[in-house]
Amino acid sequence: MMAFAQKEVELQEVTVQGSKVVQRVDGQTIHPTRQQLESSTNGYSLLSKLTLPHLRVDPVMHSVTALSNLGSVQVRINDIAASKEDLLALDIKAVQHIDYIDNPGVRYGEGVAYVINIIVKNPVSGYNIGADLTNTLTSVNGDESVYGKINYGKSEFGVNYSLGYQNFEGTEYEEKTTYELEPGTEYNVLRQQLEGQNKSLDHKIQLTYSLSDSNYVFQSKLSAHRDIQPERSLAKFETYEDHSSSRTSSPVLDLYFHRDFKRHQSLTANAVGTYIHTDSYSEHNEGGNYAYNVIGKTYSLWTEAIYENRLKPFTISLGTQYGQKYIDNVYFGDANASNSMRSSMMYFFGQLKGRLGKFGYMGGLGMSTRYYRQANWNDRFLLFRPKMTLAYPLAKHLKVKYDFEVSQHVSQIALVSDVCIKQNAMETLVGNPEIMPNRVTSHDLRLTYSTPKIMSELQGYWRLNANCNMEKYTRQDEHFYQTQTNAGNECSFFFIQSYNRWEVISEHLSATVYGGIYRFFNFTDDYRHTYTAFNGGANIEAYLGKWTLTAYADNGWNFMEGEHRGHQPAAWYLTASYQMKKNITLSLYAQHPFCSNPLRHKTEVLSRYIHKEASQHSRDLGNMLTLNFTWRFSSGRKYREIQRTMNHRDTETGILQSE
Repeated sequence: MMAFAQKEVELQEVTVQGSKVVQRVDGQTIHPTRQQLESSTNGYSLLSKLTLPHLRVDPVMHSVTALSNLGSVQVRINDIAASKEDLLALDIKAVQHIDYIDNPGVRYGEGVAYVINIIVKNPVSGYNIGADLTNTLTSVNGDESVYGKINYGKSEFGVNYSLGYQNFEGTEYEEKTTYELEPGTEYNVLRQQLEGQNKSLDHKIQLTYSLSDSNYVFQSKLSAHRDIQPERSLAKFETYEDHSSSRTSSPVLDLYFHRDFKRHQSLTANAVGTYIHTDSYSEHNEGGNYAYNVIGKTYSLWTEAIYENRLKPFTISLGTQYGQKYIDNVYFGDANASNSMRSSMMYFFGQLKGRLGKFGYMGGLGMSTRYYRQANWNDRFLLFRPKMTLAYPLAKHLKVKYDFEVSQHVSQIALVSDVCIKQNAMETLVGNPEIMPNRVTSHDLRLTYSTPKIMSELQGYWRLNANCNMEKYTRQDEHFYQTQTNAGNECSFFFIQSYNRWEVISEHLSATVYGGIYRFFNFTDDYRHTYTAFNGGANIEAYLGKWTLTAYADNGWNFMEGEHRGHQPAAWYLTASYQMKKNITLSLYAQHPFCSNPLRHKTEVLSRYIHKEASQHSRDLGNMLTLNFTWRFSSGRKYREIQRTMNHRDTETGILQSE
């Protein structure tokens, strides 16, 4: 829902004395403390101090990751999906509150599980310039950003440039695989990497112009992105080497308009055009030379329009989305193929949100249609997508909430391409053009206890993916093929978990602990796999004058999907920040202290034809020390609120690559 609608309907609840977190129908409204704001250097730094449930915020690598398999994370500023550069240039002084939406409404699109909406006041005069420089002291890794904004009358002009670079060495990879050649005959292979390296260089420039008044906003954003990976991965094994590299260029034009009308009505429109050019090279030499190039071009257009009427008992929203994408990828060399795909989507939705007595409710209905064409294959998928949320206060500080939703899952474009890529001497990855989207049904029940000092939540969740795309291994002539299929598959999971936050000393010391039991089910005609895992973590924050100290740890994310059992590694961070002046802050981050070679990822394959255990460690991620320097300068800044409700960016190239 739009930020100003939430303001009228929801923020009236922020009358609980001393409360920093307000429970809402679709999530929480969080009011950062003065210490949290003053000790934060950018958007990532601020979000990391909030310890949002189900998320991991890495202020060093500038990332926000969902610690679950429910979907992706959208971070927005005034309801605008924000880029990394936007978060690094965030004016912390202008932050009012953060809306954390953990069951997004029907208008947020497919595959979105969490939305973080940072509400800020809009500057109407003056200028703001700054730099956010992050450099690792123990390895070659950096992320530098400089920015500037100036306001004149109703206009704002902004520019942002960022440079990212990385050269991680000391990568260790080990894979133990057992192939069943014929019933009763096994072939064992040990792939042990002797030396590994990953390099990347990333440039991005973003130009923004905004024109706004009390009842309208127009914004145009032009960005250009250049990603160079001269040696994306180098892996030296005992008898062969693997190499890969790529270069990607992507200009994006984003146009946005919002207008308020009389009687609490508004109209919002957004259009985004994207072009992506990719030139990549891969070489896998186990069992003989195998190399290929890919020249890829992607064109996409995405549009959205929303009408909203904020009535006294409820807020009603009606909207539509339309998208068109064309992909042309040409494979040269040993993976000789030409792959052209066209896809389009259209989505209509309506949503009602309000209160009826003590009940808070949100109900929506969407209808989506997706068309896909590739050579002789074409499909159309139609789905009705209802969503309902009910919330009821059982006592003064106790609330129960239930959420039901039907949504769709769309496979990555690359997985439906009619292309085969050899992974090694024994395995080949095969795209399947006949894969279709599938229906996803979810139930979510939560019991929340909230006071100014303690917030505790118990959650039970169930998700069913009917006829979902799941991997399938086949064997032919002592070679093994991995693909994905839809028919008759069922993938589901449920979990019970608890999230607890305690203000030990108000505005000086806080602690967070969360954890849960997860159960996964993967059923097809070929296999039946189940898995149980525990996922949890903890966080402690201390605010001591100009110093801010933070300790964070989690055990990663353990899951099973298809025939893969995945283990996202544990993470632990120590952070110390010191505010030298009002506009200068130094921060030191210690990642994986007391560990010289931490695990980067681990996976298992449990096919009847292939049993595989693979793990990767990274020396440069161990005992990693990173220094961040933030400088800001502003003059003549005056603020008023601005609202914007949408943004979109396309990054999917549809290129099938080896794992």
